[in-house]
Amino acid sequence: MAAPRTRRRRRIRIAAVLGVTTVLVAACLITWARIPRDDLAMLEAGSLHIDPRVPAAASARGLTVTIDRGSDNPDDSDTDNSDNDSDNDDDTDDSDTDSDTEPNTGDDTGPRITVRSGHAAVWSSDPGHAFLGAGRGELTAEEDRGYFWLRSDHDREWTTQTVDRMTATDRGVVLRGHLRDADGGRGPSWRAEFSATDRGATVDARLDDADNADEAGSAGEAGQATSLGFWSSRTGSSAVHGFGEQFTDMDLDGRLVPVVVREQGVGRGEQPVSILADVTNNGAGGTEDMTYAAWASWVTADLRGVRLDPALPESHALAVADTRTEGRVGLEVQATHLRAELVTADTPLELVARQQSGVDRPPLAHWTGNGAIVGLQGGTDSVRRSVESLRSAGARISGVWLQDWTGRRTTSFGQRLWWTWQRDEERYPQWRRLVADLADSDIAVTTYVNPFLVDPAGKQPAPARNLLAEARARGYLVTTESGRPYTLDQGDFDAYLVDLTDDAARDWYADVIADEVLTDGVRGLMADFGEGLPLDAQLTDGDPMTAHNRWPALWAGTVREACERAEQPDCVTWFRSGSLGMDADAPMFWNGDQLTSFSAEDGLGSVLRGTFSAGVSGWPLVHSDVGGYTSIDAVVKDYVRSPELLARWAELSAFGVLMRTHEGNRPADNTQVYDEVARNRFAEATRIYAALADYRREVVDHATETGVPAIRHGWLQAPDTAAAGVDTQFFFGPSILVAPVLTEGADDVEVTLPPGRWRHLLTGHVYAGGTTRTVPAPIGTPAAFVETSDPWAERLTDALANR
Repeated sequence: MAAPRTRRRRRIRIAAVLGVTTVLVAACLITWARIPRDDLAMLEAGSLHIDPRVPAAASARGLTVTIDRGSDNPDDSDTDNSDNDSDNDDDTDDSDTDSDTEPNTGDDTGPRITVRSGHAAVWSSDPGHAFLGAGRGELTAEEDRGYFWLRSDHDREWTTQTVDRMTATDRGVVLRGHLRDADGGRGPSWRAEFSATDRGATVDARLDDADNADEAGSAGEAGQATSLGFWSSRTGSSAVHGFGEQFTDMDLDGRLVPVVVREQGVGRGEQPVSILADVTNNGAGGTEDMTYAAWASWVTADLRGVRLDPALPESHALAVADTRTEGRVGLEVQATHLRAELVTADTPLELVARQQSGVDRPPLAHWTGNGAIVGLQGGTDSVRRSVESLRSAGARISGVWLQDWTGRRTTSFGQRLWWTWQRDEERYPQWRRLVADLADSDIAVTTYVNPFLVDPAGKQPAPARNLLAEARARGYLVTTESGRPYTLDQGDFDAYLVDLTDDAARDWYADVIADEVLTDGVRGLMADFGEGLPLDAQLTDGDPMTAHNRWPALWAGTVREACERAEQPDCVTWFRSGSLGMDADAPMFWNGDQLTSFSAEDGLGSVLRGTFSAGVSGWPLVHSDVGGYTSIDAVVKDYVRSPELLARWAELSAFGVLMRTHEGNRPADNTQVYDEVARNRFAEATRIYAALADYRREVVDHATETGVPAIRHGWLQAPDTAAAGVDTQFFFGPSILVAPVLTEGADDVEVTLPPGRWRHLLTGHVYAGGTTRTVPAPIGTPAAFVETSDPWAERLTDALANR
């Protein structure tokens, strides 16, 4: 009888294990299903059809638009059409020229529109396919602490496009036509004006609301379009670069890219930290699509560039880019008006320079290139001790960054700041003496600010001004639909946004920053945040769906105004959130909050990815927190900064535009640059950085003047070589090639050298170019090279030898 009882007990145990397992699996699936994600619809280009009466070409003011009818329609350019031949554009639609016949299906040999500025073709449509389309649908968002997850759909799509008229005007060439759905149903009319510029051309496209109804005139059936699709051609699967700071491969081909500014996440796919953050903090792990800085600007490997015009409010609307289809790049904006700048060039560098030209960017103060800006906290005495410790080790220091000047609070995430924007006199007594003494040693003091205000209740000592109360009383805060100040959870405390669309509020806040932050000799600051405007907020001016992506630019303009009021023309500010046109007010940017790891998803390995993408999109000067910022105990792995990680990050930054450290969100748990175990290695990296000061000044000034990034992917600097396809090395300016160690435990690195003879800047060894090789790279000897015939070769070699 023992055997049956044993079998029953075994079955009971198995059933219990299976039951528990089932419950756990079910719980995991339920939790996983509740993690928010993007769910985005995208318009797909339909066919393009040309009315036979439209001429084959029209020209105005140095610009020519030509139509190649391909196999869709025979070229009927000799057909008499007085409307199409007219030199006048009365901006009215003529139903007599509207083709109501059912169009044929286009193909790769179908109609194509080409725009030439001078003799250069700056833009063309994908043969046989529409270049404009429209959709009607709904876009919703879930928001949590600066994270946004978008969902969009279409209940109507009009993506078959007919060109009915083409006219030359005193401004440019205007095309008009209408859109249909897949069943031939009439949708919105459209108008696109192409105009020449000194850089190339622009296209101004919009839907005609008056015709945004079905053929029977029923607006209820066709309804109002809510989005505009724009498609630009490329050759096959030519590489696509840009769309702001994207932390993926340099080539964005084959992707659906959300164009929305938001928190980038913790881990972004690195495990186990990403899944832990997702499960415990409502999707806070993020994805590879999430970024603090996204905007619609791109270039392709076949040397075409498209950039939405920052001056048009609709250019900042939420959008989705689509590079999944060969032959074109698609962009769908949540607006019905689009204006884009179109450029082409003979080389990648010329292409980016042309696309980013015409901007008067603020210069970066040259003192930043003489040594590291060291992030320190803890108060007056702690700062003095740390500076002295680093200087005794031979570190070159140009500044200190004291983010906790306004006071520090402890939260579940780690050490955070009091956003009251007044000096904490208890933490930093004798502040003016500290700033003056550091200045006597050629060390500048920089601090921190962001666009939020908090209730100072509970802070000791209490600040002299309650800025939140002031802003609330004046009506300067972003509000909810009911008119109440919009409360935004920051994790263990609430904060409120100053309404930067309100001229009076922006004026007041610029004064606050000038009077409270940039005072007593402070020479710059980190201008944090900019991504958190809720999409259902109420603003003084504009729609939050359009203002959201524009918020970083509004923030940058406010900070620059504060610098001018503080009478600091060389005010050094750096930003992590970004939008179109922001470089006009910001001298420097940083990559955001990297994880304290080597990972390519969110750690040291992600820095170059984000920098490359941002560089070709309009951020010419980008740096990162040396050692990373985010430190998380993920239970099975505690993400803390190791001495090795800190050393490798410092080496990468030594060949950059700004070398700045950060103590991180858990300072006590992470290796710091002033710790005995790391101090000497960091000091050596700062000496390399300082030795490059003369070269850096030239590179930085050129980047500021032209918009060409200082940190360059091989595609920019060495096109048509093997180096153009490598994402793990970079050119610092035109002369220095760097292959940083991005792998934990490695003491050598693979480098792909362009043709020539390349001298190692630290060892003097000369390598033959045109090859990929592995070179030694122990800590302290980063792999950096200069081509021996370069004009800077001897000066750089001597400078580093004498460091």
